Amino acid sequence: MGIQTHTLSVLVEDKPGVLARVASLFSRRGFNIQSLAVGATEQKNLSRMTIVVSVEDFPLEQVTKQLNKLINVIKIVEQDEDNSVSRELALIKVRADATTRGQIIEAVNLFRAKVVDVSAESLVVEATGTPGKLTALLNLLEPYGIREIAQSGMVTLARGPRGIGAGK
Repeated sequence: MGIQTHTLSVLVEDKPGVLARVASLFSRRGFNIQSLAVGATEQKNLSRMTIVVSVEDFPLEQVTKQLNKLINVIKIVEQDEDNSVSRELALIKVRADATTRGQIIEAVNLFRAKVVDVSAESLVVEATGTPGKLTALLNLLEPYGIREIAQSGMVTLARGPRGIGAGK
């Protein structure tokens, strides 16, 4: 048993304080949440939390049991990397001038990303993908000068007809 990365999809009631209670269960155990994304679901009044955390298997099981005891938690599913689709979003502001702009746009196109804002001194790039894809893009853009990055947390859905959804 070693430390592994786990991705949890947690279906919760959309009520004030739920996020804080869920996050506190991880922090009380000393687990660092690597990624946390919360958003609406297909069901009114329900939200989906996608939580990526690195922990040992056994302590994760304890946290999952405690999460299930929270009244606002409807369902928890650990997502299997092979049977799910996961993506992150990144907005990257890159230094760009007349001489480098074309090279940067070419690089961005290789990654199926897109330029969403242009100024005289910079470009803002929107990219979605796996953490590995985003890291590779950042490495490619680094020599041009990355001015700013805003990155979402991971969002994940199970492949095929089954999922965490409480709906039909």
